[in-house]
Amino acid sequence: MHATDRVMTERDHLMPQITVDYSANLSEVFARRAFALALHSLTAEVAGGAVADCKTRFRCLEEVHVADGAPENAVVHVELGLLAGRTEAVKAELSAAVLDLLRTHLPSGDGRVVHASVDVVELGPAYRKYVAA
Repeated sequence: MHATDRVMTERDHLMPQITVDYSANLSEVFARRAFALALHSLTAEVAGGAVADCKTRFRCLEEVHVADGAPENAVVHVELGLLAGRTEAVKAELSAAVLDLLRTHLPSGDGRVVHASVDVVELGPAYRKYVAA
């Protein structure tokens, strides 16, 4: 490990690993960067921690089939991985707030039917992190 590397400590209790899966038919209309920046602030506020520790990955899903497979159907699923220690009430508050935030960054009234969901999960006890400058 280098001198500039930082190993996770007890104070690093947020450690959100966020993954957002979204249908390819949302690529042109889903404001991903704006969503990620707002999501980081929201996550730090609701779950505690620092925005600087938030990391979000977006994965575009080329093939998604919802219900009858109509092309106007779309999917967005957000998974937030946090270290253990949050109450079920905090996790529920966070998932509801993220779902509300999604609504402001996705299209409406353009004929698409967007199926959005959020899951807040706990990272396992073997989770480790370092930051290299």
